[in-house]
Amino acid sequence: MIWGIALVLLSIVAVPSLLLSKKPNAKELLEKVEPYQGWIGIIFCFWGVWGIITAILNLGWLSTSPVWWITFLAGNIVSAGLGFMLGSGLINKFFLSNNAAARVKAEELRERIAPKQGKLGLLGIAVGSWMIIASFLFSVA
Repeated sequence: MIWGIALVLLSIVAVPSLLLSKKPNAKELLEKVEPYQGWIGIIFCFWGVWGIITAILNLGWLSTSPVWWITFLAGNIVSAGLGFMLGSGLINKFFLSNNAAARVKAEELRERIAPKQGKLGLLGIAVGSWMIIASFLFSVA
């Protein structure tokens, strides 16, 4: 359930225009979170990658709970993607500063997925909500 809640919160941070259209006074809250977006992105990027690794290591879940395994994998792919989008500036600064080729590839990847950030954020809200529901239905992690 925590994975789902975290993904929904990350998606809300990644898609501020959606939140602003629903709640006009949310702008103040988003301005408070903005300086920390990069760090939030780095944490969720690594958390998403760790979740993908966990899903791969637990392929046995496919035989006992395939819907949960697919949900878990999808949620972590979205989390890693949104985390990369939000934290790409700091990722380049701290982890790729010594490797120009890796930095260029990271920027190319960011440019390719940047136009899809809104859709990825909405997908994150949907998958995160489903992860919360699925954690009750399938009573796992």
